[in-house]
Amino acid sequence: MSLVIAVANQKGGVGKTTSCISIAAALAQRKRSVLLVDVDPQSNTTSGLGVKRNSIELSSYDLLLDDSIDAGDAICNVRQNFDLIPATIDLAGAEIELVPLLQREHKLRRSLAAVHDKYDYIILDCPPSLGLLTLNGLVAAEAVLVPVQAEYYALEGIMQLFSTLDIVRKTHNPKLRLAGVFVTMFDVRTQLSQQVKDEVAWYFADNFLKTVVPRNVRLSEAPSHSQTIFEYDKRSKGARAYERLADELLAKLESKAWQEGKLGHFG
Repeated sequence: MSLVIAVANQKGGVGKTTSCISIAAALAQRKRSVLLVDVDPQSNTTSGLGVKRNSIELSSYDLLLDDSIDAGDAICNVRQNFDLIPATIDLAGAEIELVPLLQREHKLRRSLAAVHDKYDYIILDCPPSLGLLTLNGLVAAEAVLVPVQAEYYALEGIMQLFSTLDIVRKTHNPKLRLAGVFVTMFDVRTQLSQQVKDEVAWYFADNFLKTVVPRNVRLSEAPSHSQTIFEYDKRSKGARAYERLADELLAKLESKAWQEGKLGHFG
């Protein structure tokens, strides 16, 4: 049975997609079977993994809008132990197309039920917004992973996200827990980065993941080569940070305390 993790932050540019690809790749290297679902209309996860747009027959858009489609038919293998359900530009219209549908918030959850038993982890790359696509991701997930950029307005946006998470938990998904909050684009040269990290660590306490992802040019370059950071430069600071982050996540999510429901509570 998979653990479904939504990676979400309504603020763009926080390293969300980079984190999805890098964490999924690191988990796959650690012999976990992973399905990454691109639910972002920008489809950067899809292109970053080298999937060509003209090769996509079925995508996350089809799963959301057509109940007759089997999720397994939309899956493409991208690396060893690592599969993807791609996104296309069609997903940009899904927000409007979902509005009149019954149980529209549950479309993704129902679709993914068909592949739940095939993976250790299913990771959902949600768009940088709090619309119906992100809502579908949060309803489908059992845990949320939140990247936070080390910048001045970081906590302000996080409060809005957690207000939404609380509503989702109360109305649609009472089992939703927090896999963790972690800091991205950390610049060791600035006092601001350290201040943001300290504030996030204080506020989220046990839900704060101690691994910090640095601002690293190699992380920015890897997608343009359709490579994960481990393929592009496995010795880079970015690669090493995501390896540590994956290990920290596994230690939490595969612990007895998590299995017994003692970790990840918020609100």
